[in-house]
Amino acid sequence: MATVTHRKSAEERRDQVLGAALEAFAEQGLAGASTDEIARKAGISQPYLFRLFRTKKELFIASVERCLRETRETFEQAAEGKSGQDALEAMGKAYGELIRSNPNRLRGQLQSYAACDDQEICAVVRKGYGEIVETVARASGVDDEQLSMFFARGMLINVVAAMGLMDSKEPWAKKLLAFAAK
Repeated sequence: MATVTHRKSAEERRDQVLGAALEAFAEQGLAGASTDEIARKAGISQPYLFRLFRTKKELFIASVERCLRETRETFEQAAEGKSGQDALEAMGKAYGELIRSNPNRLRGQLQSYAACDDQEICAVVRKGYGEIVETVARASGVDDEQLSMFFARGMLINVVAAMGLMDSKEPWAKKLLAFAAK
C-alpha cells in the first residue's frame, strides 16, 4: 500500500520558516543568524527560503511582525471581558507566561529593538509596539499614567527575565521584581 504524504502549502511552509527564523534571530540577532541554518531548521532548502522571503532582512522583518502580533493577541485574549486594573493584571500575567513558556519571544523582541538602527526595521518595530500600546490602552481603559507604568514595569520585567532572574533569590533582583509585580 502506498503511503500518502501531505504536501505543505506555501503558507504552512512560510509559518514553519518564521518559527525557525524567530528562534535563530532571537539567539543570534539579525547579523549572526544564518539563512542556511534557518532553512535547515525549517526543513527546506535555502533557495526555497529565498522564494518565500526575498532577503534575510525581509525574513527578519516578518519574524518581528509575527512576534509583536502574537504579543498583542496575547494581551487582547487576556483582557477579554475585563477592564481597568483587572485587565492590566490579566495582560501582565499572560505576558509573563508567554515569555516563560518560550524565552525566544522575549529575545526576539530584544533583538528587534537592537536592530532599530536600520530605519525600515525600526518603522516595523515602532508600528508593532505602538499597536501593542494602543491595544492595552483600549482593552484596559486606564489613564496615561497607569498605561505608562504598565509598560515601564513590563520593560523592567523584560530586562530581569533576559538575565534569567525571574525566580532569583538575589536581594536586588527581588526588589525589582516586587516593584514590577505591583
